[in-house]
Amino acid sequence: MSLVRYEVQNRIARITLNRPEKRNAFSFELVKALRENFKKAAEDSHVKVIILRSEGSIFSAGADLDYLQSLQTLSYEENLADSSYLKDLYAEIYTHPKVVIAAVQGHAIAGGCGLVTVSDFVFSVPKAQFGYTEVKIGFVPAIVMTFLLRKVGEARAKELLLSGDLVSADLMKEYGIVNKIVEPENLEFEVEKFALHLCDTCSAQALTATKRLIAHIQEFTLPEALQRGAEMNAKARGFEDCKKGISAFLNKEKIVW
Repeated sequence: MSLVRYEVQNRIARITLNRPEKRNAFSFELVKALRENFKKAAEDSHVKVIILRSEGSIFSAGADLDYLQSLQTLSYEENLADSSYLKDLYAEIYTHPKVVIAAVQGHAIAGGCGLVTVSDFVFSVPKAQFGYTEVKIGFVPAIVMTFLLRKVGEARAKELLLSGDLVSADLMKEYGIVNKIVEPENLEFEVEKFALHLCDTCSAQALTATKRLIAHIQEFTLPEALQRGAEMNAKARGFEDCKKGISAFLNKEKIVW
């Protein structure tokens, strides 16, 4: 049985964690499969939006503790190689050329909450709980921290990371990590409706360029960021999509993306 399923329909790729018997917990093989499938979606010209979802009642319980225990016998260099693999997965999702929507049907814990954090949009059921619980077992939420600080700021990141407590979907929505809370029976429909809305109303070139600029612009000083913005503004004027969009608008034609 495949640990991660990949399917494409209507310009939407569905990447599904498929380890429900282990609460979709991370192992090296699962992380490897996720990276391979996100790479496949990046290279697939038929894909415009990605839905990240899971089988079973739990979105993801994070790292498989048996797997973590086995890593304790490894050297620092071997552990660094393993943790870098997870770091690369998060970075690849955060900077992915396609928009990523997480459909959270159950609890998202530790590394699973990391997947939520690096997604562009998050739809959650009301009952789902979220937690960066690493400190509860003497571990450190070291990789996800970079992304969480960007999303919620230092005070809220400290609250979530240092307490390690599980929090509600409502609080995650208040903090800006969850975008929309929907009833379980409507989750798939609402996520797909939003994905199709992006596909139908937004340029693929513009979505990719905007997402990448958001990911990197915070690295610069104000003058540098403004310069990057001006450069992208100028570059975007040469996009085929921009020419098509402006022409359609001026001719009062419907834009078909």
